[in-house]
Amino acid sequence: MKIITISREFGSGGRELGKRLADLLHFDYYDREIITAIANGAGMDEEYVSTLLEHHGWQSVPLTFRQSFSAGSVFTMQSAQVELLLAQKKVIESIAKSGQDCVIVGRNADVLLGAYDPFRLFVCAGMEEKIRRCMERAAPGEQLTRHKIQRNIHTIDKNRANTRAILTDSPWGDKTAYQLVLNTSGWNIKELTPAVAQLADCWFGREKT
Repeated sequence: MKIITISREFGSGGRELGKRLADLLHFDYYDREIITAIANGAGMDEEYVSTLLEHHGWQSVPLTFRQSFSAGSVFTMQSAQVELLLAQKKVIESIAKSGQDCVIVGRNADVLLGAYDPFRLFVCAGMEEKIRRCMERAAPGEQLTRHKIQRNIHTIDKNRANTRAILTDSPWGDKTAYQLVLNTSGWNIKELTPAVAQLADCWFGREKT
């Protein structure tokens, strides 16, 4: 089984790269599908689940969480957030246990599935590139200013870093935690995808020591 995990800065094109990789390699693809599975299992609205998991305030969570993730300890975080984070962990682990080749975008899957030796990517880009991409993908009629987009990018990326700090002592974006750190600035992601796929094939085909 081959697993590719993609961590990414908001607006860097990591989601597009993940989908294109999955299509090119004929892998299963998971991103929003994980939120859907959690919502269905919990009988909750998808947007509510997404808000708690992706736009939360983890600042109240002690960093000892990563050391007692399965121990049922009492946390200062709201219980609903704890339950959803554990449900997300269970969904991601069930994806791996299915034995199907897959690409998983976000959700700290690289940490949760470390035992499966995934090909770990971190996708980043310059701020101007991220702002441009966000503006191009904005919904029709959405009132977005450059300042608002940049503020949202900082907020979302900070939340992602805080969530990762709960799960592991490997900082979000730390280059030593990934097999490939990719700056998409100046690249056409469609043209970039085959090169990334080739690197992934090399990773999976290497002789392990």
